[in-house]
Amino acid sequence: MKDILERLIADFQESVLPELLSRRVLLKQMPGKVAVVAGMRRCGKTFFCYQQMRALEAAGSPRSSILYLNFEDERLLPFNTTDLDLLLDVYYAMFPESATQGCWFFFDEIQRIPGWEMFLRRILDERRSRVVVTGSSAKLLSREIATSLRGRSLTTEMFPFSFREFLTFSGIAEPKGRVASTRGRAQMAHAVTQYLEAGGFPDVLRAPVGLRGEILRGYLDVVILRDVVERHGVSNVTALRALLRQILHSPGAKFSVNRFAGQLRAMGIPVAKNALYEFVEHLADAYLVFPVELHTRSVRQRQVNARKIYAIDTGLLRAVSLGITVDRGALLENLVYLALRRQGFQPDYYVTGTGHEVDFVYLDHDGQRQLVQACWTVEAAATRQRELRALTEAMRELGLGEAWLVTWLDEGEENGVRIIPAWKWLLRSPADG
Repeated sequence: MKDILERLIADFQESVLPELLSRRVLLKQMPGKVAVVAGMRRCGKTFFCYQQMRALEAAGSPRSSILYLNFEDERLLPFNTTDLDLLLDVYYAMFPESATQGCWFFFDEIQRIPGWEMFLRRILDERRSRVVVTGSSAKLLSREIATSLRGRSLTTEMFPFSFREFLTFSGIAEPKGRVASTRGRAQMAHAVTQYLEAGGFPDVLRAPVGLRGEILRGYLDVVILRDVVERHGVSNVTALRALLRQILHSPGAKFSVNRFAGQLRAMGIPVAKNALYEFVEHLADAYLVFPVELHTRSVRQRQVNARKIYAIDTGLLRAVSLGITVDRGALLENLVYLALRRQGFQPDYYVTGTGHEVDFVYLDHDGQRQLVQACWTVEAAATRQRELRALTEAMRELGLGEAWLVTWLDEGEENGVRIIPAWKWLLRSPADG
């Protein structure tokens, strides 16, 4: 293992960091804390770390003060707890100044190694080095860090490209000023259509259009097998895949475990309800899906009411549709949810006293409630009345003076509800995260 570590460290020292699109995400980091970068596989965590390394070098840090290691590299197999100590010995022997002057450690998927959290705590206790780790597990990282590092961590969530990043990647300039020209509006409408269909996974956008669906379905298989089946020891893979298929074919729909368990039994697929609850949590842990609960102060009501579930990427939703007509309104709603999550919000859904539903309610960075509804078009009078009624009732019940209704192209304002095209709503924030 010593020879392998020496070779990997030397290879990184001689490598040229790749040119990349700078992500509009701020790494949460400070001395004495582990910076955790969490997100689904292939969403850009490693390249985000490269971005940090390039910034360090630009600021004058020598390459020898940076160590990067990917613990999913097959050359490191088998790698155990004692090899973590060997890693430091090898690195400090190659670059003794790093042991005394401090350095930056970047570790990809280190949570695969038993005892990794105690290893990181020891590095922090030495108070000379900074640590950035990535992982494709939301709860594994947070749970182990919370118990073993006692709050000594800051987590940055990574998602596929935002619409702004998609525009930059595609070489499309944002409209100048608050009012876009007719040509600029048409260009943005076309761009957001492309974004909705392709999604935001970087490698997918680099691929020919005809191969994108295959690549995305490959991502799905890897997540299922490595981040759910292997990580959590799932044996009923048939039920797991059926569950995921149900979720991805109906993004944003309320999901009842009891009802779905009955459907599976009718199909001859035996599964316990508790197992289905666990499957949903495992899929969420892998950043593949995101359950959203009812907005209420009652813990019991949050638990007994069905959750709505969204997916990590609209391109992935289209890739798994297998020719089935995709509900454009559901895709738009999923797009809006992801935009809110990128900004660090944790939306719930809201049901008014008369039973009308609003897609999202959340606390903004000032602690104020915000309401957002997504609807493909409100051209039809009945649709417009339905969407506005839900929002105005929610505004009255929550004591709010305004709300957002995000559509594909419609725009206007009525009774405090600001109707706005998706592209404009996605660009309204000065930052993505």
